[in-house]
Amino acid sequence: MSRLPVADRGAVHRALRDLLGRHRRAVLGVLALHSAAAVAGLAPPWLLGRIVDRVTGGAGVATVDRLALAIGGAVLVQAVLSRYAQYAGHRFGERAVAELREDFVHRTLELPVSVVERAGSGELATRSSVDVSTVGTTVRDVVPTMVIASVQLALLFGAVFLLHPLLGLAALAGLPSIGAATRWYLRRASPAYLAEGAAAAALTETLTSTAEGARTVEAFRLADERIARGTTRIARLWAARRATLGLRTVFFSVVEASYPLPVAAALLVGGYLLARGDVSLGAVVAAALYLQQAIEPLDRLLLWTEQAQRGFASFARVLGVGLVPPEAPSTARTPRDERLVVRGARFSYGAGHDVLHGIDLEVRPGERLAVVGPSGAGKSTLARLLAGIDAPRQGVVSIGGCPVTDLDPAERRRRIALVTQEHHVFIGSVRDNLAFAAPDATDEQMRSALRTVGADWYAGLPDGLDTPLGDGARQLGAAEAQQLALARLVLADPHTLILDEATAALDPTTARRTERALAAVLTGRTVIAIAHRLNTAHDADRVAVLSDGRITEIGSHHDLVRADGAYAALWRSWHP
Repeated sequence: MSRLPVADRGAVHRALRDLLGRHRRAVLGVLALHSAAAVAGLAPPWLLGRIVDRVTGGAGVATVDRLALAIGGAVLVQAVLSRYAQYAGHRFGERAVAELREDFVHRTLELPVSVVERAGSGELATRSSVDVSTVGTTVRDVVPTMVIASVQLALLFGAVFLLHPLLGLAALAGLPSIGAATRWYLRRASPAYLAEGAAAAALTETLTSTAEGARTVEAFRLADERIARGTTRIARLWAARRATLGLRTVFFSVVEASYPLPVAAALLVGGYLLARGDVSLGAVVAAALYLQQAIEPLDRLLLWTEQAQRGFASFARVLGVGLVPPEAPSTARTPRDERLVVRGARFSYGAGHDVLHGIDLEVRPGERLAVVGPSGAGKSTLARLLAGIDAPRQGVVSIGGCPVTDLDPAERRRRIALVTQEHHVFIGSVRDNLAFAAPDATDEQMRSALRTVGADWYAGLPDGLDTPLGDGARQLGAAEAQQLALARLVLADPHTLILDEATAALDPTTARRTERALAAVLTGRTVIAIAHRLNTAHDADRVAVLSDGRITEIGSHHDLVRADGAYAALWRSWHP
């Protein structure tokens, strides 16, 4: 089951109409060119029928040559018009796809951090790659092809009706079986393709999380469990794809069997009308050729109907990202100071049990507070509430008298920064990575930020700030990536820093070096440290002990050691 919403059919149709409406002139131009090409394509069968009638009437070679030249001219005109129609269609398609991609990126960047984390990397990765690509194919190729094929079919069947109404009725012989198969298919295709997309996202999530956590998998000997989980997800995707394949097998088999029916019916009816003298032999030949010519656009129409179902299902998943309410700017008043206050905060993930139970806490501006406690006590959850990533189920978390989650997102991030042990290095130059925090920062400010956090490795870069980082370029180690993230913090210049075990993943030597660099960033700021190593708590102004989602002790390091409670026990276990 997807953890991000999926748009309904009405929303997909409205979005498609809006997209086509924004490019109305281009769409009309493409349709006009293809319609003209289709009209030109009507001439050869009619002219061939004329040749048959003239030959049976005793016409000479010169007459046949003139009609043959006319057929050649009509084919040339159709080819030229089709070429420019396809060119115009692809130009429209590429512009529309570019808009869709930009809109998707914009919607994704507006998602609240909590939604992104709970959705999982596989879900967003699938929607941003497979689904967006499928929608692009649908908009660029499928929709124009289906519209154009429909126009061609209307003209071809109209031409048969003009030859004789009974021939036109005979031409409809295959439509009942095709229509029944199409209705049967469409009722089942959309949910089947949505299920396939969800299964693909689940498999991507499993593969991504396993690859990213490969060291953890190896350390805890979880390889068999991850293989079993991956096998289960592969089996679900295989079953989902077998289901859609089964639908296609039935659909295309019935459609292919229906193609000869109109031609056979037209020849039978044409023979009867010819015997009565109601039509000429050339008219019967032209009708048969028109119906034979109709197989190609009908085939394209039905073939792309299957692709359209994929496209609409993917479009629904892409549009679903926009159904998540963004972090909209608030009308709340500006905080009067930087005091963080938590009153009666309770929090649970989804419909589960509370992991925080009535937390009361006040952090003064410029104070250093360490939060300690056993694993699972709720320390990281409290950090997320303080940073405004999540809102408490009950109670309030405020800064300067304003609820943190009511602040304008940009204002909140300017005041409060959450630093975890995960530091991402974006593909791009060093400058690109630093500019995320301060787009207007000068080169000297960026260099100063790197010097502040002790990023000595910067001096050895071949191209300085323009040195590319990431896959296929300069790779940064864990400590270097963390220093780059800290340099971003220096440039962002928040007043309050929340450190969620920011050095826990590093070896002790690297951690101490990084902590010294971090000390330069912390000067003059309010600091709330989720302490993994108790030396952090020793250096703090106050220590809050969290246990089972409750603050059980709070005070200075020395006061808590003298109190001989839970913190004193932790300290003795750390320093036996």
